[in-house]
Amino acid sequence: MAKRSFDDETLKWVREMPLSLVLDRLRDAGKLFWRRDLDFKPEKDARTVRLYVSSPEGAAWELLVTGPKWFDTRAGKGGGGGIDLVMHLLGLDFVKSVKLLASVGAPGQRQPERQG
Repeated sequence: MAKRSFDDETLKWVREMPLSLVLDRLRDAGKLFWRRDLDFKPEKDARTVRLYVSSPEGAAWELLVTGPKWFDTRAGKGGGGGIDLVMHLLGLDFVKSVKLLASVGAPGQRQPERQG
């Protein structure tokens, strides 16, 4: 039987985290900076926003975000949810991305439990 790295509650919490919160937590951890383009006018979905993201090392991304979905216009890649976004921006694997998001949880939020 395959090992599960995280319990269902941790995965649900991380998967449902709004992308703005994901980016705020990565900013607070010193991993990147981001800002919303206030002049952006979406063409298809009024909920879409454009974000400019950069790393301290000089990498830069332009993201279109609609709800939990995101698209990196420069790389031509997209995904859904914070785990995918962390994997894309920081080049981390699934487990490291979940650990990073869970480790910067809300005050009082328990740390992820490893199940063996």
